[in-house]
Amino acid sequence: MGDWCISEEIRDIPPITHQFDHPSSECGLLERHGYRIKHAAHNDAVNGVSLFVDSIGSPSSLDGIFTCLLTWTTYFSRRFVHFIEDLIYQDVNRYSESFVASSSGLYSHSSGHNVYRSNVKDFSLFSEHHIANTSPETHRTRVAEVREELLVNTRYKARTGCGHRGFSLIIQGLMLPLCMQAQVLSITSRVRKTLLGSSDDIGWLQHTPGMAPVEDGTVRFLELLEKIRNGEHNLPNSFVYLLIPGLFSNHAPLYFAGTKRFFSKMGLACHIAKIHSEASVEHNAWELKQYIDELYWGSGKLVMLLGHSKGGVDAAAALSIYSSDLKNKVAGLALVQSPYAGTPIASDILREGQIADKETRRIMELLICKIIKGDIRAMEDLTYDKRREFISKHQLPKEIPLISFHSEASIAPGHQVPVVIPISAAMAMCALHLQLRYGEKSDGLVTCRDAEVPGSVVVRPDRKLDHAWMVYSARKKDPGEPDSCEMWEALLTMLVELGRMKQERDVSWDF
Repeated sequence: MGDWCISEEIRDIPPITHQFDHPSSECGLLERHGYRIKHAAHNDAVNGVSLFVDSIGSPSSLDGIFTCLLTWTTYFSRRFVHFIEDLIYQDVNRYSESFVASSSGLYSHSSGHNVYRSNVKDFSLFSEHHIANTSPETHRTRVAEVREELLVNTRYKARTGCGHRGFSLIIQGLMLPLCMQAQVLSITSRVRKTLLGSSDDIGWLQHTPGMAPVEDGTVRFLELLEKIRNGEHNLPNSFVYLLIPGLFSNHAPLYFAGTKRFFSKMGLACHIAKIHSEASVEHNAWELKQYIDELYWGSGKLVMLLGHSKGGVDAAAALSIYSSDLKNKVAGLALVQSPYAGTPIASDILREGQIADKETRRIMELLICKIIKGDIRAMEDLTYDKRREFISKHQLPKEIPLISFHSEASIAPGHQVPVVIPISAAMAMCALHLQLRYGEKSDGLVTCRDAEVPGSVVVRPDRKLDHAWMVYSARKKDPGEPDSCEMWEALLTMLVELGRMKQERDVSWDF
């Protein structure tokens, strides 16, 4: 339905042709070209939107809502690309006018206009690939092809010119002044970086040489979960269980509240780490190191760590930086929906060099630093660049058992989305955004591939669970499905088993 609407709006646009008869009339041609673009854009907006709205109508069911949402997303994505193209045309028009006014008229801009036109067509081609494709493998292949094409089209050769303006650079036969060339290349780079987003970053850790492979533990997890639902509880009280909350948990009083109450009723020593979740990863790593030391020396028991979201990243950082002090005090670590390799949400917001990067950063600094009273590094540390830098310097100790848990949020039509709960609705929308833009499965904030820690046992449940479900107890529980507390218990029981198996292997190797 969305493609039919787009084709209808394209047919309403009058064809735009260019005749380059006289080299000296490039300014007039660009002016006429800009006028035709604005005129076509106006007709496109009026006619296209009218057809678009009439074809969609008003949705009467949940399936209709999701269908309309998918169609609107595709439509506005293409309109955004057209808007960027218009901005670039205007910049080239403005700089061409100033250049022609100051030049001797010996050089023609028609060839350069055609070259630039081809570059903009490359952007359109890239955006269509970027929007329509939903397969991760095909998506990455097409992105690589288009990027190579863009690099070829923007490659230039420098040589000395003899114009009265002195030294200039020639880009594929187009004589440009240095200021205009820098401006065009800067705009091109920003648009390309904005459209590319995190396509090359998602799943980077899985392809990094030297990283330990992961092991699938989903089957064993489901077996333990079934036993727990049948009343078989095997978590020992010989450990202290430390729950580490994620980002912005200081402003969510119910974060981990139901889980702690569940474990306390079982007679287990369970604590929630009182850390400033909006602080940087390294700061929280130091705080957790102090917390673990206090629990270990106070109880005489090993500490079992369970981190959710950024809490898992903070816990992993504590074990990586202070491994010599903590490896004999920690019995295991379970990272649940943690962006260990990074998250596209943080990267797309804080990426430098993209369109409106400075304005976006100022807005986030206002929200996090001024309103929430946190540290912008709390989000910045979850970007792909920062995670690459940290993981290259600090490796997790091999002696400690690890579990990675990730899930996929429900976004497809036909599934019940709890729109009454704002958090769940926001997670569903974010998951839909990541699916449409990158073709990646996620829980709404963290993609499945970025949540898998090298050397860990990975749990991949089939059930649709968003990023907030694991830490907030539902009011209405389905008796036929396990709740979040039972899943936490299954994860910790599995972590205890891994530690026991590791000890047995170490003893057998000693003999």
